[in-house]
Amino acid sequence: DFILISRMREDQYPLLEDFIASNPNYKISINKKGNITKIYTPSKAKLSTIGKIGLITAGTSDIAIAEEIKMIAEAMHCEVYTAYDVGIAGFHRIFEPLKTMIDNEVDVIVVAAGMEGTLPGIVSALVDIPVIGVPTSNGYGYGGKGEGALTTMLQSCAPGLTVVNIDNGVGAAASAILIAKRKHKEKN
Repeated sequence: DFILISRMREDQYPLLEDFIASNPNYKISINKKGNITKIYTPSKAKLSTIGKIGLITAGTSDIAIAEEIKMIAEAMHCEVYTAYDVGIAGFHRIFEPLKTMIDNEVDVIVVAAGMEGTLPGIVSALVDIPVIGVPTSNGYGYGGKGEGALTTMLQSCAPGLTVVNIDNGVGAAASAILIAKRKHKEKN
């Protein structure tokens, strides 16, 4: 049993830590980079993996959303393969992580990208795996706050690309988990 709390603020962490200290049956896992926390009761049972998810960020400023997605996916017993900061500014960096994800038979790939949001469409064009694009709000200038990234992803004609709203790591994780779970059932 567990509870996930997303969009945590710095001032909320001490409150949770106090709660956990006064409730020894619960444990806490904090991911400050992803602004997400998992409160859980420890279990000795080894639960099997329900699917595999690839997780890619275009830049380092997209990692917070990716870490949120990762914690949710792992809480739901998905195996997650990550590749951070492999955007099109250094296009050669995407090929090795994609090969690793394909070789490990990921069921779905989630790509978080801000600024112009090109990477999800490119990844979708390169693989025959469902891709979920997550526009992030770190872009600036004209089309800033994720609007340019969202527009690019929505306008993409790359097949197999689905897009969630700006900074919607929870929605992307939920969709990826459902796809991975269904694909895992089909394989077994």
